[in-house]
Amino acid sequence: QEKLKVAAPAPRFEIKKWNAVAMWSWDICADTCAICRNSLNEPSIEYQANPSPTNDNGLSIAFGNCGHVFHLDCIQRWLRTRSVCPLCNKEWDFAKIERIPGYGLGM
Repeated sequence: QEKLKVAAPAPRFEIKKWNAVAMWSWDICADTCAICRNSLNEPSIEYQANPSPTNDNGLSIAFGNCGHVFHLDCIQRWLRTRSVCPLCNKEWDFAKIERIPGYGLGM
């Protein structure tokens, strides 16, 4: 009988360094503020143009009871002249306000 030669297993490799990257987004339909048109994963355009340690509302996201979402400073500016959601025209009520991840206090 003939003996079959079997190839040696491929050498194993070792991961010496790994830089993990993660993507994040809000659990919402839109990822853009309809007022300033900037991503909701980044500070508002107004905040980026004029960062202020005393007014950092551009680093927070406001969720309305209607389901629409805006940067907090954008919707606050809107609400100075109107009391309704800019998208659906329903009376605006805050459901919750959250900080944009990665833009915590002192940043």
